[in-house]
Amino acid sequence: MLGTVPAGAFWQAAPQRLNRAQSYFGLHFDLHPNANDKKLGRDLTVERILNLLDRVKPDYVQYDAKGHPGWLGWVSEVGPSAPGIVNDSLKMWREATARRGVALYIHFSGVWDSQQVERHPEWARRDKDGKTDGRNTSVFGPYVDRVMIPQLKEAASKYDLDGVWVDGECWSVQPDYSEMALKAWRAAGHGDAPKAASDTDWLEWLEFNREQFRRYVRHYLVELKKSHPRFQVASNWLYSTLAPEEPTLPVDFLSGDYLGNASISTARLEARYLAQTGRPWDLMAWAFQQAGTNTVGHVYKTALQLKQEAAVVVAQGGGFQIYSVPSRAGHLEESLIETLAEVASFCRERQAASHQSETAPQVGVVFSKESLYRTQNKLFGGWGRASDPARGWVDALVACQWSVDVLPDWKLEQVAASYPLIVLPDWAEPGEKTIATLAEYLKGGGKLIAAGAANAARFASIGGYGTAGAAGERPVFLKGKQLVNAKGLWQPVRAGSAQVLAEGFADHDTTRDGFPAALRSGNLIVIPGPVGAVYAATHAAGLRDIVKGLAGVLFKPMVEVDAPPTVEVVIRKKGGQVRIHLLNATAMQVAGEYATVDYIPAAGPVRLKLAGGGRLVNALTKKPLAKVSGGWSELGQVPLHEIVTVVS
Repeated sequence: MLGTVPAGAFWQAAPQRLNRAQSYFGLHFDLHPNANDKKLGRDLTVERILNLLDRVKPDYVQYDAKGHPGWLGWVSEVGPSAPGIVNDSLKMWREATARRGVALYIHFSGVWDSQQVERHPEWARRDKDGKTDGRNTSVFGPYVDRVMIPQLKEAASKYDLDGVWVDGECWSVQPDYSEMALKAWRAAGHGDAPKAASDTDWLEWLEFNREQFRRYVRHYLVELKKSHPRFQVASNWLYSTLAPEEPTLPVDFLSGDYLGNASISTARLEARYLAQTGRPWDLMAWAFQQAGTNTVGHVYKTALQLKQEAAVVVAQGGGFQIYSVPSRAGHLEESLIETLAEVASFCRERQAASHQSETAPQVGVVFSKESLYRTQNKLFGGWGRASDPARGWVDALVACQWSVDVLPDWKLEQVAASYPLIVLPDWAEPGEKTIATLAEYLKGGGKLIAAGAANAARFASIGGYGTAGAAGERPVFLKGKQLVNAKGLWQPVRAGSAQVLAEGFADHDTTRDGFPAALRSGNLIVIPGPVGAVYAATHAAGLRDIVKGLAGVLFKPMVEVDAPPTVEVVIRKKGGQVRIHLLNATAMQVAGEYATVDYIPAAGPVRLKLAGGGRLVNALTKKPLAKVSGGWSELGQVPLHEIVTVVS
């Protein structure tokens, strides 16, 4: 527990505050103070903050202290402080949060600090042509010691902060050609730094820059802990799919802010990945939409829309927070407070049944750091469409109403044997270790679906089929309830001793000239095309049905669910009990022209059937599910998120 208050502080006798590992629901406010601000803190009062805290009851608040422009939101001896500070917002937030036993973190931009780049161009990252980066400092330079650490130490002491959420980090850092970086490269025994993927040592150069970023994060973590040992730190998106590495740095929690159209699809992938890291984690939803063809700016989401997003996150055992923007003067709009309070209440109703749960392994989808690091020519994500193989497979399998986990490639060897079915998406270069692990998994009786042209070639000898020429981009139509357009990179194959499960066709005529589009050999199914990427791009119902038919040849779920395809199934364990989460994704937001959702029809009726014995009880109402014929139990309608407990 945190919250010991230094003698003489203005928030005396404060209640104890939860640390981040214990926390579940939080609020995030950032303003990114800038040189044009003239009224920071003008309209903020302790009483107004207390009103918010009393109605929303968060475990923690993250308030802005330094955004990407590099101006500080408090009057600082280190500087530079924004010129438009009228009242000390952090002081008021600390006083109010301490009085209510709510932890206070700050939003603070790290690598991205435009002010320091402007004031000290010699500290800036440079691109391959030697041009100064207008926003990013060099992680090889003195910025972290001369400015960043002193700023954080000053804020931590001045406001008795609980921690910091460092923004502008892994997703902002890029290969650095500053003289500081080039000197370090040469000192490591290299010659000229490569500038393109075709150059010698290109992958080594990228990894050299990644390793320096890791050193930079470790350095500020160590230095902050020396002076403020209870100060908790996260580097935004570190150890998520954007930096999909095994967690080795001693960050206190993992976090990331997801945004954009179809944000539920993003949250599905990110929550499932973070749930595998073994670290405390949360995801932050933006309270407004600002994406796609929407050119008007912030369009605030409804409470219903945010609750639908929250369910996706909390069902995976993590925490949830919401990012909102107050006025430049600090005003908190009444309608925003009402929205936050409604979402908080929804989350709290589910906390006891969901928070810090563990997976009950069913279907695992491999997420490949190796492929992204080898093919994308950048240090970290966002990866854009490059991560679609995993996102598409997760969405397709979720639409089949199976419980799905994301398996980081660095963890695959540890957990593979516990999964009844594993899917290797259409990654271009998943790496020898992943292929070897999956080959051993098959030998041990595991069931595997391998997708993609490159993976079809890799598994040919194991599957008893052959390749028939080079892979290439081509039109492919799959025959299901309706034609499915699966255009992309396909590897032609000869069936050999394998069984053909599905055929593809070069055009709309499925009566002739078919070729193998899915092969089965024992417990292995191979789909030699880009199923994940195509599903992520289209979410075609016909492709979902084909995936369900193919996977169903190998996989029988722990729980069968009879419900509309918009009902998502998540199976977790907590307190020695199996918990079945049923989430209603009907009418989820998917396009900028339709930025908000304010009506979500209940999905159902929903029926469940256990493969083993046990009774089913609604974890929220404590009422047993009604028994119907054939071993089925009826839940009824799912408004947004219901949780069913399996009672032995």
